[in-house]
Amino acid sequence: MTQGTDHIGWQASSDAGAVAAGGAGAVAAGMRILEQGGNAADAAAATIFALQVTDHVACCIGGEVPLLIWDAGRGEVKSLSGQGRAPLDPAAIDWYMANGIPGRGDMKMAPVPSVVDLCITTLQHFGTMSLERVVAPTLEILDAGDREWEPKLAHTLRRMVEEEGLAGGSREDRLQAACDRFYGRSPRCNDIADELEAEFVKHGSFLRRADLAAHRTTIEAPATADYRGYTVCKCGPWTQGPALLQALRLLEGFDLKAMGHLSADYVHVVVEAIKLAFADRDAHYGDPEFVHVPLESLLSDAYTGLRRPLIDMASASPEARPGDPLALEAVTPGGVFRPGGEGTTTCVVADRWGNVVSATPSANVDTSRMDGGEAGVTYGNRLRSLNTTPDHPNCIQPGKRPRITLTPTLVLKDGKPAFAISVAGGDRQDQTTLALLLDAIDFGMTPAEAVRAPRFSTFHHQNSFDPNPRRDQTFDEAGALEINDTVDPQVRAELQRRGHPLRVKAGAISSPVMLRVDEGGFLAAGDPGAGRHAAGL
Repeated sequence: MTQGTDHIGWQASSDAGAVAAGGAGAVAAGMRILEQGGNAADAAAATIFALQVTDHVACCIGGEVPLLIWDAGRGEVKSLSGQGRAPLDPAAIDWYMANGIPGRGDMKMAPVPSVVDLCITTLQHFGTMSLERVVAPTLEILDAGDREWEPKLAHTLRRMVEEEGLAGGSREDRLQAACDRFYGRSPRCNDIADELEAEFVKHGSFLRRADLAAHRTTIEAPATADYRGYTVCKCGPWTQGPALLQALRLLEGFDLKAMGHLSADYVHVVVEAIKLAFADRDAHYGDPEFVHVPLESLLSDAYTGLRRPLIDMASASPEARPGDPLALEAVTPGGVFRPGGEGTTTCVVADRWGNVVSATPSANVDTSRMDGGEAGVTYGNRLRSLNTTPDHPNCIQPGKRPRITLTPTLVLKDGKPAFAISVAGGDRQDQTTLALLLDAIDFGMTPAEAVRAPRFSTFHHQNSFDPNPRRDQTFDEAGALEINDTVDPQVRAELQRRGHPLRVKAGAISSPVMLRVDEGGFLAAGDPGAGRHAAGL
């Protein structure tokens, strides 16, 4: 499907720019833009567009892409919410509340497509290039493809490029014209939006052109926390990202290096910290445009100090234990219970001017419907990351963003970029990111070492793709600890003795890419066992 990818491997070093992502063709697309003088935002948009083809099913043009960018010119990190929303029609929400959020085979589980607006917003605010140049590599990949939706998506992208060429005004104005043709906001032509709406109606979705026209990519301040001299930046609590920050705050009170990498103590304390952070994620996180998420309190010294002693180094907790950060209670009264009972890709980019991007494209494409309609746009399932639990912070509402697992990471040291990480793997994403950060910060590993190091993850949390209104019933396997078979058998035996039911796994746990920035340039790597790729100028 792709050409010119023989030189794309799984690790790279450069002093001029680097890309690490999923498919080799997408990495090549980003590299071409860097070689043509584009910056990290331009290259990230090109990579993301290409990933919708090379990594289709893991992501798609009807999916979503949260993105973090370090803007070297302004000296700041921004979070871009490339996440589609629930339908605006209150009657649709009433239907979901009465019937639940459906699954495979039903387009009612799909939010508003957000990839196009995310990429164009990134180009408008942080990039330098036209849509025509940025999508050129993707069009080449599509033209060489033979899947039913590929020529139709190519036609859609070419119509957007046509609109860009017909529009007057600045580069930003022309980009907006291209975007408006897709989302039905154009004063001249809305054929793409009409085709999308026809597909919604045909397959029973509640989405309409009004939902498309209302969609915007918000640009937000990131959530941040300091850890051992580094500042870790995440998207807000419309993602699970701040749970990583909570876990880091808890772990800063332990000497992980003295415990030893992948020792029983190390694995145990990291897992128990994740359990506490995810219990708060499941109880408190949601779209902050609709609910108050007490993030400052959740990350505060006082609350962290109350929660840290809940970690018992001798025994794994079998309970879900959310706290109350506002009342400063370590455990919410009545909130403790004993629970019963993939598709994403990756992208990190850096350029010679110091700009750095981390993005996590996804969709969980419904493979029961792969023709893409007239516009070649396939869809995912992200509304299933909402629920129908009345008064829950993540309960579905008109125009609400689901609290997603997608969670890019940027890390600063002394006010400058140090690391960018993106991980595919659902609820595992921040668990794997946590492992990579600890590998690098506490144990001094390079990206190539970190992405290949053995990993582990807990299933002791609510399943973010299960919209069951009974949230205590959404634990896949309470307490279960997935761990690579390359971890010392004696360590695994000790973890079992402490009460961790083990799932021993060969091969990759999640799919990470990682980029390190220092005075010597860039080191980039993607786990080769998970089909990740990297290249440098």
